[in-house]
Amino acid sequence: MNIIQGASGQVGSAIVTNLVKKGEPVKGIVRSKEKAEQLKKKGADSAIGDVFDQQTITDALEKGSTFFVITPETGKGDDILGDTRKSLQNIRKAIEKSPVKKVVGLSSIGAQYDKGTGNLLMSYFLEHAFKDLDIEQSYIRPAYYYSNWMAYLPVVKESGILPTFFPVDLSIPMISPMDVAKFATDIITSDDSGNKIYEASGPESLSSAGVAAAFSKALHKEVKAKQIPRDQWPSTLKKIGFSEDAIKNYIEMTDMVISGQIHAENLGTIALKGKTTLQEYINNAVN
Repeated sequence: MNIIQGASGQVGSAIVTNLVKKGEPVKGIVRSKEKAEQLKKKGADSAIGDVFDQQTITDALEKGSTFFVITPETGKGDDILGDTRKSLQNIRKAIEKSPVKKVVGLSSIGAQYDKGTGNLLMSYFLEHAFKDLDIEQSYIRPAYYYSNWMAYLPVVKESGILPTFFPVDLSIPMISPMDVAKFATDIITSDDSGNKIYEASGPESLSSAGVAAAFSKALHKEVKAKQIPRDQWPSTLKKIGFSEDAIKNYIEMTDMVISGQIHAENLGTIALKGKTTLQEYINNAVN
């Protein structure tokens, strides 16, 4: 049985759908009865679990063979990294009590660094949480998700401005979350054994100006990228519900990206290239 944590999220949900289409046994872990019912309608089993409640995760892993793991992030906690450690400790204990023999984790580009990267440390913790367990482990490090830009769609439609924390001409690797879900599905169902780290990016690196151009084509209106002034970052993040600790970690991560210090490791890792372009993704999302 393939167990998928975060089965109501964009990547987890797509993995569940992909596995059902392949005729693979799959159970999704979600946090409400409503979301569990949605999984059942897809043809998947479901379990209600919370990473901060070890027993519910232990119960969900009963009869599991492969486990897809994420580090949940809400942006609302008072100790983001401490909460990540606690959740991974609970997951580890649940794995130890289960028949799971293979873990596939959703990490991030930049997970090779053990300090100074803000939110990306969550991925570093994930990749090291189960290292000494006698199970097969693979981790997928995606580039920046196309879907992150969709939060700005209402502002883009109203004002023709795409806000960005990045310099408008800074190009970074990006990828469709659906391509990540496809890669994850392939890894979950693969018979190829061994511990591996995959670094996944899309067809090309893109800047905020390039993203604005893609919105322009999709919406048939002029859209310009505009960097949010550095001194407005805390207040901007606070307005969308980030806690003070989440703000600190997000800014630390963003500063590292802008400085060029966050990049693919390209050493002992396997490169994956998604085929979906940003334009295709945005066209599909807005139409």
